[in-house]
Amino acid sequence: MALTAALSACSGGSGAPGSAGGDSGDAAPAVPAPAIKISPAANTTKVRPDKTVVVTAANGELQEVTVQAGGETIEGEFDSTHTKWTSKQPLKPSTRYTVSAKAAGKGGPATATSRFTTLKPKVGLEVVDVTPGIKGETVGIGMPIMVRFNAPVQDKAAVEQALEVDAEKPVKGAWRWIDDKYVIYRTAKYWPAHQKVKFTAHLTGVKAGPDTYGVEDHATTIKIGAAWISSVSTRTHMMVVRRDGKVVQTMKISAGKATTREYTTTSGIHLTMERGNPVTMISPGKKEGDPGYYKEVVNHAVRISNSGEYVHSAPWSVGSQGRANVSHGCVNASPAQAKWFYDNFHRGDIVKIVGTNRLLEWDNGWGFWQMPFSKWKQGSALES
Repeated sequence: MALTAALSACSGGSGAPGSAGGDSGDAAPAVPAPAIKISPAANTTKVRPDKTVVVTAANGELQEVTVQAGGETIEGEFDSTHTKWTSKQPLKPSTRYTVSAKAAGKGGPATATSRFTTLKPKVGLEVVDVTPGIKGETVGIGMPIMVRFNAPVQDKAAVEQALEVDAEKPVKGAWRWIDDKYVIYRTAKYWPAHQKVKFTAHLTGVKAGPDTYGVEDHATTIKIGAAWISSVSTRTHMMVVRRDGKVVQTMKISAGKATTREYTTTSGIHLTMERGNPVTMISPGKKEGDPGYYKEVVNHAVRISNSGEYVHSAPWSVGSQGRANVSHGCVNASPAQAKWFYDNFHRGDIVKIVGTNRLLEWDNGWGFWQMPFSKWKQGSALES
C-alpha cells in the first residue's frame, strides 16, 4: 500500500482543478494514475530462487518490465491484457535483483522500481562431470551423455526438466537415473552420424531438494563422427569393421576360450570406452600362485566392458586367430590390425559381438544398448 501511494503521488495524476477548497462545483473526479505492484516486495531478503517475479498494474497497462542482476535479464511475459507480467525462469541464488516497471493509463504514466535478494542455499547443485567432455573429441554414434552432480538430487523431475539435448539431426532419447548423483541420456536408435549435439544443464535456481538449488548452468558441445560399427562372431572367428556402412577392415580374431564363464566373451552391443598402449591385464580375483593366475602386458588395447574385455594385440595367438577361441575373454587380433583398430576408433563406437551364451549386462561398462529403450526410459523422472 505504501508503494502504491508513493507511485500515485509522483505520477502527477492525483491533483485536478477544483480538488482544493470547499466549492468543487460539477468538476469530474480525478483519474488515478496506474498503480504498480511488484512481488517479491521491496527489500525482501532470502527469496527462494524458484519464486516467480510478478508485476501487476491497476488503472492502466504495463508497457515495460525488466528484472536484472549483474547485467543479466530474466525472461518473462505479459498476460493478454498487459496488466500482469510473470517471470519464466528461475532466479540465481545469492543475488540482488532490480525490478523496473512502466505503465500507462488515462491518469497518466507511472513507474516503479524495487529490489530484492535471493537466498544462499545450504547446498549448491553443480555439474561436476559430463562424459563425453574432452575438448576436441569426436565420439561414436552409440555414445551416451553421462552427467554427474556434486550433491544428491531429490527432486529428479525438476532437475531432469532442466537438462536439454539439442542435436543437429534430432532423434528420440531419454534420461535414466542411475543413482541420486548420476543420470545418463541414451537415444532410442544410434545417433545419426556427422553432426554436433549440444547438451545444456539449465540448473541455475532449480530446486533439487530441501535447501538445495542449482547455482550455475553447464553447457557442452559433442561432436558425433562417422558410423563405425564392428561386427564380431566368436563362431567364425572374424571381425568386420564398417565405416558409414562400407567395409573398411576384415580381421581374423580369437575370442574367449569359454572354459569358464569368466573366460567367455560377452555377446551384445558394446561401446568402445577407452584405450591404452600398453595395458597390464591381471586375472580378476586371483593372486600370484593361484590356478589360472595371469599377468599380461598387451599393446594397442581398446576397452569394451568393465569386466576386462578389450580388443587388443595378441602376437602369441596369431596362429589361432581366424580358427579358434583361446583368450581369457578379450578379442585378440594381430599386432598390425590391432594397431589399426586402436588408431581409428573413438569412444562410443559400436562393437557388436555374437556367438556366446554369456550376455553383456546393461551396466557392465557402457553396455546401455543391451537394455530395450522401452525399459530404459522407465528410469526417467519425467516418463509416465
